[in-house]
Amino acid sequence: MEKSDRWRGLFSHPDSLERWQAFARRTDQKVGAFLQFDPTVALADSDTAASGPLAGVPFGVKDLIAVKPFRLTCGSRLLKDFVTPYTATAVQRLQAQGAVAVGKTNLDEFGMGSSTENSALGRTSNPWDLERVAGGSSGGSAAAVAAGILPFALGSDTGGSVRQPAAFCGVYGLKPTYGAVSRYGLTAYASSLDVIGVAAKTVAWAREAFTAMRGIDPRDHSSAEYLPFRRSLSGPLRVGVLPLGKEGSAVPLDPAVERCWARTLKDLPKLGFTLKPVEIPSLEFVVSAYYVIACAEASANLARFDGIRYGARAPEAENPEELVRLSRSRGLGDEVKLRILLGTYVLRSGFQDQYYLRAQRIRTRIRQDFDRAFAEVDLVLLPVFPCPAFRRGDQGMDPFTQKLSDIFTCSANLAGLPAMSFPVGVEANLPVGLQFMAPAFAEELLFEACGTFEKHFPSPDSPLYDPEWKG
Repeated sequence: MEKSDRWRGLFSHPDSLERWQAFARRTDQKVGAFLQFDPTVALADSDTAASGPLAGVPFGVKDLIAVKPFRLTCGSRLLKDFVTPYTATAVQRLQAQGAVAVGKTNLDEFGMGSSTENSALGRTSNPWDLERVAGGSSGGSAAAVAAGILPFALGSDTGGSVRQPAAFCGVYGLKPTYGAVSRYGLTAYASSLDVIGVAAKTVAWAREAFTAMRGIDPRDHSSAEYLPFRRSLSGPLRVGVLPLGKEGSAVPLDPAVERCWARTLKDLPKLGFTLKPVEIPSLEFVVSAYYVIACAEASANLARFDGIRYGARAPEAENPEELVRLSRSRGLGDEVKLRILLGTYVLRSGFQDQYYLRAQRIRTRIRQDFDRAFAEVDLVLLPVFPCPAFRRGDQGMDPFTQKLSDIFTCSANLAGLPAMSFPVGVEANLPVGLQFMAPAFAEELLFEACGTFEKHFPSPDSPLYDPEWKG
């Protein structure tokens, strides 16, 4: 049976469905990809169509995206019992095609992190090495796909939160153009950066999921009519390459990533691509601008979680001020508190010009640099993360270094451009991924490029992957 065919109509074949559920539960006991897994609840949802191109195909949803009647916890103690009364537009559109949302996947609390270690409700491991992180913040979605539990899962990408865990887990990670997919039903972290993306086992699954979700939504003013990008030139795809690995590079690459980068540069011309050097001078300022903007927007978006409108309430509080203080101090994790405080600081009177407005000017410069690059090339090739999946806890990477390592991913969010990570190798039994960036609404160029490379190096199967759900 082909890997892609075994998913279609799964819920119409009781024997296969039973084997799959047993495999999924057994495997997730090791990986911890899900905060909630219940196909029965999903099938009871009247919004799921009985037929369609994706009929019976199971998918997971990052627990930052609303799916009734599941809980919407955002990986936080503050919301661990909150049940959402509605379903996100992106999920509804997949359900209308027949896909079945079977559970909610683990994440860094409110999407803030690069390892899924910041979740207050569960621990997610990388299917390639259970002592390593799955990446973040959409680590649960990428791990579920890499473990073979699902063909694709939804995540959110604010600064690389789909692409980085996809690279760590050896699957494909799509961050669409800002506005291409409705954000209605996505719990906002940084509203001008957040997008709903896809982690998928194959390029074809990523394309199918994106095609079903995309398009304007009257409930989301940031969504746009999807008008596919048209190339001005025919012939081989032109790929822009940054001068990485040389003295003065913005961030040093781990030897494993550097080997895969060098090998990919040799492989691409053999596969019909044309390589051309490009420069993105503003790349060195990307991380600083990103965290100023993201934290500023987070401080405003998370103000609603106060124990009054949303969130677990401290019952012993004697006045509203104490209620908010106790509810947040108990319910929110350290990383979320840190980013709220940073955001509040940069928005203070007298500091906006020095930090926030300057970051917005850098954001404009980043967009202009990519516009100039795309006048000469069709795609830009970048690493995803400077190293493969790192170990959990104290043996891994400290939070500050994790933030600095976002340099290659958050530029796509600041510029509002689409990007897709794809596996390029396995080094020391760990997958390594790179990414293509493209002009706005040029997702088809990403699918074409990643699909071409997929024929040369398909997504590798993790040690836990079982295409027949046996064992």
